[in-house]
This record gives sequence, C-alpha cells and structure tokens, in this order.
Amino acid sequence: MAASLIPLTAFAGSAVDMGRLYAVKSRLQQACDAGVLAGRKFMKADGSTTLDSNATTQAQTFFRNNFQAGWVSTSNPVFTPVKTSDQQVSGTASVMVPMTITKIINASDTPVSVACKARYDISDTDIIFVLDTTGSMACRPEDTETQCNTYVQNNPAVSYTRPTDSYAMPGYTAQKGFGVPETVVGNGSRIKALRQAVKDFYATVQSSVDANTRIRYGFVSYTSIINAGKAIYSVNPAYLIGANTGEKVDYETRAVSGEYEISRTTTPQGNNKSQQGCTSSAGTPTRDPAATPGNPYPFRVSDGRATITSQEWNASLGCTTVVKTMGPVWTYGQYQVDVSQYIKGGNVDDPARVDGATAAWDGCIEERQTQAGTINYNSSSYDLDPSLVPTGAVATRWRPAWAGISWARYSYAATMTQYSNDENFAPYAYGSSYPALNLGSDARRASGFYSCGKPIRRLAVMSADDIAGYVDAADFKPLGGTYHDTGMIWGVRLLAPSGIFAADNTGRTGQPTPKKVIVFLTDGDMAPSSAIYGQYGMELYDQRVSGGSATPLKDFHNARFLYECAQAAQLKIDVWTVAIGPSSTNELTQCASNSGQALYTTTGSGLSTLFQKIAKQVAMLRLDK
Repeated sequence: MAASLIPLTAFAGSAVDMGRLYAVKSRLQQACDAGVLAGRKFMKADGSTTLDSNATTQAQTFFRNNFQAGWVSTSNPVFTPVKTSDQQVSGTASVMVPMTITKIINASDTPVSVACKARYDISDTDIIFVLDTTGSMACRPEDTETQCNTYVQNNPAVSYTRPTDSYAMPGYTAQKGFGVPETVVGNGSRIKALRQAVKDFYATVQSSVDANTRIRYGFVSYTSIINAGKAIYSVNPAYLIGANTGEKVDYETRAVSGEYEISRTTTPQGNNKSQQGCTSSAGTPTRDPAATPGNPYPFRVSDGRATITSQEWNASLGCTTVVKTMGPVWTYGQYQVDVSQYIKGGNVDDPARVDGATAAWDGCIEERQTQAGTINYNSSSYDLDPSLVPTGAVATRWRPAWAGISWARYSYAATMTQYSNDENFAPYAYGSSYPALNLGSDARRASGFYSCGKPIRRLAVMSADDIAGYVDAADFKPLGGTYHDTGMIWGVRLLAPSGIFAADNTGRTGQPTPKKVIVFLTDGDMAPSSAIYGQYGMELYDQRVSGGSATPLKDFHNARFLYECAQAAQLKIDVWTVAIGPSSTNELTQCASNSGQALYTTTGSGLSTLFQKIAKQVAMLRLDK
C-alpha cells in the first residue's frame, strides 16, 4: 500500500495539474484576444509599421484586466502586441504555471504560451454620404439657431466659378455659383468640420480593407434641390422629359402678350399733305423686326426692342413720320416650354427673354409625379419609389430645372402682367402691385431661392484624393434651405438594387451582396419655403407637395422624409443619421436603423469622432483564428 501511494499520487496529481494548465491556457487565450482586440480598436491608421503607444497601452490594460498576475499562483505573465504588415494587431502571451501535487515526482514549473490576432473584417460595402450643404453649414458647430441665423443674414453669399467635373452637365461647368462665406471664428465652420469628418471616415475604413475587399462611395449634397441631371442622363437620356423632340414641361415663367411704347421721335415730312391725305396714305406701318403669323410681337436680339415707323397728323407740324420704340408686355403664369434641346447640355435660346439671351442646363432636376396634399403615399408617388424605372410615360420621368425662365410673382393670382424695360427684374406692375422676380438672377440665386449645388456622384471605388476632391472642391459650398427629403430620396435611389442605378448595385462574382450604408448628416430641422424653386417646382404656384392644403409645408416634407427612410429599411440599407446640434430630432432618430445610430455633436472634432465611430461599425472588429 505504501509503495503504491507514490504512483497513485503522481497519477492523480497529473490530472489536477493538467487541469490547471488547461484552465490557465484558456484564460490566457481570452486575455490575449481581449488585448489584441483593444489594440486594433485604438490603433492609429497612420500606415506605420509599429503599434502606437496608446494602442499598446490599451492592449496591455485589457490583457491585465483579463489575466491578473498571481492567478492560481502563476507568475511572470508577459503579453506582447505588435502591428502586422497588413495593418492588423497580433500578439503573444506567456505565463509560468507552478506544479502542485506532481512536485512529489520532481515536476518543474511549466510555461504556457498562446498567440492571437485581431482584425477588422469588412465585406464588400457601398456607402452613400448624404450631406446637408445649406446656408447654415457656414456657421460654427456650436452656434445656436439664433446665432447662426444672425451670421447668415450678416454675411451674404458671394460668387465663385464652378469647377470642371466629368459628372456635371456642360451647363454647370465654369458657370457662376454662390455660397455663404464660411466663418473663420474659432475652429471654423460646420462644413469645414464635415470635410474633415468625411476624410477621417475614409481613412478609418481604408485602414481595415484588405486586397480582397471592395469599398465604394457615392455622394449626395442636398439643399432644396438635387443636381442629379448628369447621373440620370448618363444612364439613359430617355429618363428625362425632353428626350423626344418637342417634349415640353410646365414652368412658372412668362410670355409676351403685347407691347408698349417706350419712346418716340416725330419728324415733319414737309410734303404739305392734308390731314386726310396724311392718314389715308400712311398705309401699313413698318416694323423692325417684321411680324410673322406665329410671332406678332418680335423684338431685336441686339436690344430687346422693336421699331414701328408710321405717318401721323400733328396739329402743329402737319403730316409727320413717327418712329416708335416698343418694348414687350409680359404675362406671368404657367406655360409649357420645349426642353428637347435644353437637356442636351448646349446653349439654347431663353424663351423668357427677347434680347437673344441663351441658357444651358446646370443639371438640377424637378422630381417626377408625386401625390400632393397627403402624408399617406401609395404607388402613384413615383418620386418616392427608389426602384421605379421610367416606363416612357411622362409621369415616370424627371424634368430639368430651369431657374432662368422661372419667375416668382409673390401673388397668388394665376397670372399677372407687367411692362418691362429690364429682362431680369420688372418692378413696374400693371394690374398687380407685386413685382415679378427672376429665380435665375444673381440676386435670387445668392439669396438661396434657387440653390443648385454640387452634382451627385454615383457609386465608385474612390481613392483618398477622390474623396477629398469632392468635399474640398470649389463648389462644395453652403447655400439654400433645408429639405431632408430631397437628400434621402436620392441617397436611397443610388443604392436601390433594381432602380435606374441597378447596374451600379451588383455584387462581384463569387462574393456576397454588398452591404449598403447611408451616412446622413444635417445641421438643422426641416425648413421648407413656398417661395423657393426646388425639387418640386415653386410650391407657391405649383403646389406639388401641399396640394393647396392649409397643413404646414414642413409636415408634408417630414412625412416624405420618413417614408423614404422606410424604403431604405425595406431595401436593407443601414442608415446612420448625424445631427450638428444639441440633440437628434425625432425624425432623424426615426430614420436611423436604430436609436443607437442617431448621433449628434456640437463640435467639429466631435463630428470626426462620430464619423470614425460609424466607420468602425461598418468595419466590424473580429478575432482572426
């Protein structure tokens, strides 16, 4: 019995100590995993070959929290995290485990070691940035609404030259644009912070991408209207009204309805004709330019005037030659205008001018058919269906916006008539006390009543320079009013797998369907105006959203926004909303895929932090086994 106790004790002790070794190795592996996960989470995406000090500290802290020195009498725990060549974090951990019962057979302390690695596991992903570029984005992130309104009022928009972009219609490039000057107080403007946040987002995701992953980006910069013309045209020009010769669009514009006398000169003829002879021999007055059956009131393109020469009897001078300079009388209302040449991008005659002025399409669009005066939408709201491909019917196609021929009358009358010496502004009303204001004039565009901004960009693999090239471009400027629905409609449309951009949304052969993400940023609440010329025309007259209802216009636009957010959910698009403000709004919270994805901040650095947080969620952290 005494002799057998020694091998029996060794046998039992081996079982006990092997169990201890297994438990230690399991705990050590968990601690190693926690350490590299923390290291990868906090690692700087700086391209260096060594792990930065903060990431190293965080990794060591998480390791120690999960494996404390002295646990089950272990000693000398060592954890070494390192950055790998593929920009991930790996580590090794070791500890010395003392033997207990097996010491009676002279068993020595046993070292235990493990290896671990953490990486961001990111699948093919398509990301659309839907970015508010309205006038208030020129303010500081921390400004209150009152402070921001005061700043914008005291700093009127200034002009700039639009850059050359391959994704812009020819009528946009090199033309004059406007933007509210960005504040330089403190850390600068909201839009400045946004530029940096987008670039930080890209850097964070890019640090996690391996050679086998495809990440694509797209942009929608929104105000009251979207510059989507080139994106539509490049897919199929037939999706636009005007693709067929002679197609017309209803605009709130003006047409010549008569003429009036601006001035006259009277010259004695010296022919001693009698009054009866003077008038009877006058014949038909001559006109320059001559009238035609289709145009009874033509005017010279050189000066927008016409000259009528005739004979008249003058009591003092006798028979005289009278030369009258005539100008147009305009009637303002809704008229159909042929846009079949306009959408092609070249210069066309301006139908609301008589002085030979020309215009070219800047690329902004009016939405296709919608339902007005309701918040309960159905399939006849073609604008809210991101998957609907135009069928050829006019109602399913988009209209080119044309601010140059659009006029605000500030009168609810269906029409009004004015004499006009000035083709851009007619302050002298005839039959109405309201002046007509051209929405395409510099003054009106600078005031944000028409704010056609930077063209949207379809999904594409982009470099850091491509990302910076969009947000740092000369035309990424703040101007106009806040319409969240316009931005969300186009953000979802760009990602719809069966819409007009279906070809952009296919997965790669042998790869899963790409993950779809929208990052929606705004600095304010919905703020529509019936006087603005936007994505649904001019609401004061067209009433394509309100239908003339007394319900506040804001309620209709909020309903459209939330409806489109629901469309995103149906298409399994992951939506993040970010508000520059003291809190998220109810609508932004409802729009986000969950309440944890409705974020907000009042600082520029905070905005970058939030964008990096989203980027890290897009690139999910995992252990590499």
